[in-house]
Amino acid sequence: MHEQDGQPRRRTRTGIKAALIALLLLLASAGALIAAANNPKPGITVQVSPASQSVQQGQSAAYTVTLTSTGGFSGAVSLATAGLPAGAAGAFTPSSVTLNSGSTATATLNATTSATTPAGTSTVTITGTSGKVSGSVAASLTVNYRMSTAFSVAATPDSVTVPPGATAVYTLQLTRNNLPGSVSFSVLGGLPAGATASFSPTPTTGNSSTLQVATTAASPTASYNLYLVGTGKDSAGKSQYAYANVQLVLDSTIKQFALSGNVPGTLSPGSSAGLDLQISNPNNKSLSLTNLSVAIAGVTRSADAAAKNLACTAADFTLTQYSGPYPLVAPPGSSSLSGLRVAVSAWPRVGMLDSSRNQDGCKGATLQLTYSGSGQGN
Repeated sequence: MHEQDGQPRRRTRTGIKAALIALLLLLASAGALIAAANNPKPGITVQVSPASQSVQQGQSAAYTVTLTSTGGFSGAVSLATAGLPAGAAGAFTPSSVTLNSGSTATATLNATTSATTPAGTSTVTITGTSGKVSGSVAASLTVNYRMSTAFSVAATPDSVTVPPGATAVYTLQLTRNNLPGSVSFSVLGGLPAGATASFSPTPTTGNSSTLQVATTAASPTASYNLYLVGTGKDSAGKSQYAYANVQLVLDSTIKQFALSGNVPGTLSPGSSAGLDLQISNPNNKSLSLTNLSVAIAGVTRSADAAAKNLACTAADFTLTQYSGPYPLVAPPGSSSLSGLRVAVSAWPRVGMLDSSRNQDGCKGATLQLTYSGSGQGN
């Protein structure tokens, strides 16, 4: 009877011991977790200022690099950089820093470009390393072509807002100082996905060109900065570059509408004509229109000029953009500048240059024009 009565007691003592052991193990594990939380892994945090720099070919950009000890790290940290464009070099001053637990140190990165460094934007990675411990940060370096005093480019408007699938139009105006020849244009970057850019004319021997940016319905709605470059040769035959920036805003809330127009009659050298724009508003409410622009998409020569292979291009014509008041309120349905009582002097205008080259080649030529603008519902 006593042995039978003692068996449950022994089992109880055994269970208590097992529970105590489990509790001790749990407490030990929790203590280890608490200790690990209170003793984070040693590390290095790297920061850079400014985060982006823009220079011309042959110039240098300076970045301030800040390194901070984390998790009790201490030691010497060497600095390195990667991702600089071809023809560029990076140097740190000092080349290494020493950190104590919780301390901060700074260094300067001088990124030097050369005359042959290609234009464009690069992502530069800055890394601090000490043995197996390291930290890094990314910075941006944009290299532009060297600015020229031979000519400059101005773009208007500086910002255009259109819905995805529409075309934005900008006018580029040249100011020449020592650049008698032709100038070609291109977009260095910034275009939305799916969008294409075209200039008319390019190259141009005149003082203006038109940029058309055609987007697609799938182009993401956002604000885009487009970087434009004009390239030409000065009187000594040396390449010169000029730049302009414009903004393109794709906004799906912008209302669709259509613009059209034709040159009345035919142009002769030295003459011009106003364009009475026709506006088609398919919405059931009036639209407030802004950024009305016209561009020459192509030139069709007369059959005689084509047969004789006489030249006539968009460079033989000039464009004056709409200069009337904004917003221009267009009612539902069809309307026109004249119907909206816009002064003829404010209409867009197209003219033919008077040069010895285009006297016969442009006789009887017809122009293909494209138009763009922005419309907000009222």
